Amino acid sequence: MRWNSKGKSADVEDRRGGRVSPRAAVVGGGGVLAVIIALFFGLQGKPVPAGIVPLGGTPAETAPFKASPEEEKLVEFVSFVLDDIQNTWAAEFKKRGQTYTRAKLVLFSGSVDSACGLGEAAMGPFYCPGDSKAYIDLSFYDLLKKRFGAPGDFAQAYVLAHEIGHHIQNLRGTSMESHRAMKANPAKANEISVRQELQADCLAGVWAHWTQQRGVLEVGDFEEALKAANQIGDDTLQKQATGRVVPESFTHGSAAQRKHWFKRGFDSGLEEDCDSFSATEY
Repeated sequence: MRWNSKGKSADVEDRRGGRVSPRAAVVGGGGVLAVIIALFFGLQGKPVPAGIVPLGGTPAETAPFKASPEEEKLVEFVSFVLDDIQNTWAAEFKKRGQTYTRAKLVLFSGSVDSACGLGEAAMGPFYCPGDSKAYIDLSFYDLLKKRFGAPGDFAQAYVLAHEIGHHIQNLRGTSMESHRAMKANPAKANEISVRQELQADCLAGVWAHWTQQRGVLEVGDFEEALKAANQIGDDTLQKQATGRVVPESFTHGSAAQRKHWFKRGFDSGLEEDCDSFSATEY
């Protein structure tokens, strides 16, 4: 990915090394959130609780934080990607005569307070519609590379674009509609969750389409994003965790589904083509 450092984005809120309040973990929605939770807390094969993650205790205060030069470089990269994603969506909204409201990206280490409750590094990146902020502990990227086998800077960018995809859903009212539908029909909660996550993948693809048009993508970047989508598919993670696949417990979609919807957005560059909720087959 072709990028240049412009320092830390004005939309980045750096809370690394901060303190958190001792309270139960209640989280909103997130890209790889549910599957990471499932993998780390042994929930694969069971429905993931809707937004509530019992951690079995209260968190301790985080230790004093000192970033390495490598991590500070990563902050610059994430800042560039965040600004590029949001500038792209601001332009897309403007084409429709609409105003885009920018999200904030909160960097944290260990644990973090959000309007959706307590988030922890083991949950992976997540987006909270209650405060319009995405959250990430940058150590997740090392996990993405080493544990999930998805290296590359555009794999990292895809994850962030997915979270901002949830922000688009929040601005469009999709997040609230999904929440109401899950509450009204708990038996369909997993399916609704999958459709919502696949739409976020598609919206990430829409952004990737425009990066390609502007010459930001390099050879192999598209494949890096597809590899990441494959490696964090529910079936891939379930196989890794338990050796078996339970489709009815999916919350984010299979590897094939996630790749399909990312590619769909990438190929068209149109938000309108990301209606995973109306698709007969998704």
